[in-house]
Formats: sequence, structure tokens, C-alpha cells
Amino acid sequence: MILNGSEILMETLLEQGVDTVFGYPGGAILNIYDALYKYSGRINHICTSHEQHAAHAADGYARISGRTGVVFATSGPGATNLVTAIATANMDSIPLVAITANVNSDLLGLDSFQEVDIASVAAPVTKKSYLVKDVAQLADTVREAFFIANDGRKGAVLIDITKDVTSARCEYEHKAPKEHDRPADVKGIDEAAEIIRSAKKPYIFAGGGVRLSGAEDELSAFADRIDAPVSLSLMAKDCLDNMSDRCLGMLGMHGTKVSSLALINADVIIAVGTRFSDRVTCNTKSFANNISGAKVIHIDIDPKEFDKNVRADHKICGDVRKVLSLLCDRLEKASHPEWMAQVAEWKRTYPLMQAGVGEDVTPQYVLESLAQVTGREAVITTEVGQHQMWTAEFYPFKDPHTLATSGGLGTMGYGLGAAIGAKMARPDKTVVNIAGDGSFYMNMAELTTLSKYDIPVIELVFNNTVLGMVRQWQRLFYGERYSQTNVEKPTDFEKLGEAFGIETITISKKSEVLEKLDHAVSCGRPVLINVLIDKDINVLPMVPAGASVAEPMLEIKVN
Repeated sequence: MILNGSEILMETLLEQGVDTVFGYPGGAILNIYDALYKYSGRINHICTSHEQHAAHAADGYARISGRTGVVFATSGPGATNLVTAIATANMDSIPLVAITANVNSDLLGLDSFQEVDIASVAAPVTKKSYLVKDVAQLADTVREAFFIANDGRKGAVLIDITKDVTSARCEYEHKAPKEHDRPADVKGIDEAAEIIRSAKKPYIFAGGGVRLSGAEDELSAFADRIDAPVSLSLMAKDCLDNMSDRCLGMLGMHGTKVSSLALINADVIIAVGTRFSDRVTCNTKSFANNISGAKVIHIDIDPKEFDKNVRADHKICGDVRKVLSLLCDRLEKASHPEWMAQVAEWKRTYPLMQAGVGEDVTPQYVLESLAQVTGREAVITTEVGQHQMWTAEFYPFKDPHTLATSGGLGTMGYGLGAAIGAKMARPDKTVVNIAGDGSFYMNMAELTTLSKYDIPVIELVFNNTVLGMVRQWQRLFYGERYSQTNVEKPTDFEKLGEAFGIETITISKKSEVLEKLDHAVSCGRPVLINVLIDKDINVLPMVPAGASVAEPMLEIKVN
């Protein structure tokens, strides 16, 4: 059938199973939005207050649904506003397709109104970027973009379409999405099984590749099969029940003491779907030295990650889910009672604790109370800062695909948009965005998006009136010179919430926490919760910059 480019785009999105997009209209993309109007019964659209947060919403939708997120933006500033969010998704290997419209083909390169070469701008932070100037190539370009976003190591792809292409007409023929091949190195699996079979103190470190491949059940089965403890990266916090006896919590800069002890005492380390970022290894050289007595098996779908940060004795390139399943098939049930008893003793000796006095509100109490009120079944998104680490430490995740947070890029302002996308992906779930007041000021305009669409997301702000994580570093390493980290903005949160049409709750003492959280969860409306906490509550443990991951600080003493 003959359709215009915008209609071809809609049909191709439907081919790919897209039912929800996020975005913001503008001049160059008007033809696409006109087509979207005609397809509104089949493709839902959420219009945010800013293009960056639309892309974060698409990202959150992808993380929680396991599908590909899609965002629309117009040319020029609309397109450039997406870049931070595209980089955020790509850094964390999240499948995202950003679709922008540009000026007409004959105006390209002339510094036309709202013209930007966004395909070139986005190239370093995407798996691939396209500029479509021929309507006959549009459908296949969209298909290829979705395939690339989900092939191998997942990531972001951008498609820029000139305005004349969105109105040009062309023959369109439906095609089914191309299937992905998920390979696994069978020979490498056999050799790894031999190494694991010889282990007396095996240790598993799981990264975001576990959730990207949908291998949560396989991870749990593998840990049971080889009788090993499991440490998690931030991106894998929802890949294993955090209250399991095997779960040691995070490894790295703000990881648990027991994770670092297990790491340096293990004789075989199985790293699954991780890139060994600097926030995990801390001092890469000392990390390598600490585990030099152990054999390291690295499993990842991206061969470029092998030996990039940490040398591995054995490497398996393949889909994590398939590799773990094949390993389980090859291994007999193992038992390491002394090792697991030692791990259990470390867990008892080094629990994560935040001291509070009387009615003081601590993040630990709030997050554990939230878990109690929601039955640990909420979907949690976060901004970036102390609150993000507190969430990773103290909220006991249970189910897969219940956390969306910016790991690699560390993007303040990510969470509220991501929460909108998460709620669109899982309308049956309670969705809570955990924020600090610093991040909140970056995206609070999206409260009006919650209000406009009546999206019952809870925005929980730990309000300590400072940029807490940066201030913590200033306290430790910069002689308590708090340069530009005292936020202390005279914002009345309750009036702000009222202006946006959002119910606002303030929590200032411990005895209020459970009752007010229960109300927020049960009321079925968007809610802003302003949690007043002390500015000197720190994130602990903490490994200082350049120090070994084996030597986390458990307390902070400042003269």
C-alpha cells in the first residue's frame, strides 16, 4: 500500500511491537505527530515537559518491560536535549530508539532554523545513528535500528528523518521482525566447568548483563548448583533476592564489607555480565592483585570487555542466560559448607547499619519501611547521589525488572522520567522514584506530567538541603570546604506540589514514616513525599578514590 513517510514510521513501529512512545512535538516533526494522531488508538504517547525526560521515560520503560524504549523529538534543540538521556541508556546497554525529525533535505548544511546534524552529534553515544533522506529507505532503516538496539550488547540507536521524507509517499509492505541469534562458546563452557568443579571457595559477581539477558532464574540456579555466594553490581541489584542467604549485596566503592572479603578469599571468581567498571574495581591494579590467587572466569556477550579492565584466566563469549544454563547442565551439585559458613559469619559481623537517635529519620528506616508497606514488590527508580546508594544498600529487592537507575553515566535528573516510563510498562505495580533534593530540582517540572495524565507515581525526596554525595567527598578530602554544595533553596514543597496538582506529604520524624508511606502507596494518586533528613548522614561503606576495594571505610571521622 502507498503511505507517506510518517505513516510508514507508525506501521513499522507497530511491526516492532511498539505500543507506547514518549516525546515532545515541534515544527520539523509535525508530520509524524499528525500521523500519531491517526494511530492514537494503537500507539499511546506521553508528552513530558522536557525532551531529556521523555528519553529517560523511554529508558525506564525499556528497563522495566524488557522491551525497546522509543522517544520522539523535533530538530535542533529538541534533538540535542535527548543526548544526555541517549548516552545514559547506551552506557547501561539499554535498548532505546530515538527518532528525531530534521529540516528538509534541501536545507541541510545551510544553518537553517533549528537545524543540527544530530546523527553526528549522537554517534559517539549510540550503537549507530542514521540520517534518512529517502522515504524508500525509511522502513528498513527503522527495522535495522530496532535489531541493532537489541543485538549482542544492547544499546541506543538514533534515527534522524528529514521533514520532506515524513511527507513523501512510498510503497509499504509489512515485514516480521528479524530474529536474534544468541550464541554461546560451547568449548569455553566445557573448560569453565572444569575450573568451577575444582573450586573450594567459588564466588559469583553478577552485573547488568544478567538482567539484560533475562537470566535471573539461571543465576539463582547456578549459584545453588555450585554452592556459591553472589555479589551484585548496581545494575544487577534486582537480579537476585537481596534477602537470600547467598546475596552479599553490592561490590565496589559503596559495596558491602562482606562482598570485598568474599572476593579476596575466593579461589574461583565467576564474573557474569559485567564490564568491571571503576566503581566496582576502585583501584583496578590493586583489584587485580587482590584476586591474583584466584582463577577468574569472565562471561559476557561483548568480547571487547575481556581483559579491558581486569585480566581473566578464562573467557566465555555468549548470552549470559544460555551460558549459565549450559554450565548448570555440565556441573554436578556442589557443597561448600565451610565456605558458606564463613560468608554467613561475615554477614553477621558486618551488617549495613545507619544509626538514628529518637525520632531522627534515617534513609535506612524509610527504605526498609517502604519495603514493608509494599511487600518488596514495588518498582523503584532513582536519581543519582547518596539516595541512589542508600536505595541499593537498604531496599531489599526481590523480583527482576524492579529497578531503574543510571549506573554508568550517573545522570542526575534521570529518575522521575524513568518512573513515568516504568509505570507505563507496569501499571499494576507501585512505582516509587527515590530522589535527593539536588536531583529533584533538575526534573520537578515532570510532576505536572504525573498530574496531567494522573500517573500514580510516588516521588520520594530525601531532603537534606545539600548535594549530599559531593558534600561527603568535600567533608572527607577537601577540608570541609563546602563549595557550592549547600542547596538550601527556600522551596515550600507543599505549595509546589499544590501548584502542580500533586498531593504532598512531609515526613520529619520516625513515628510518621509507616503511616504516611502507607497512605502514599494506597491512595492511588501521584504523591510527592518530602523526607527531611540530616545533611551529615553519609553513604557507608565507602572506598576512597585510589584505594583498594578490599579496604572500605566503615565510618567517617573528621577532625
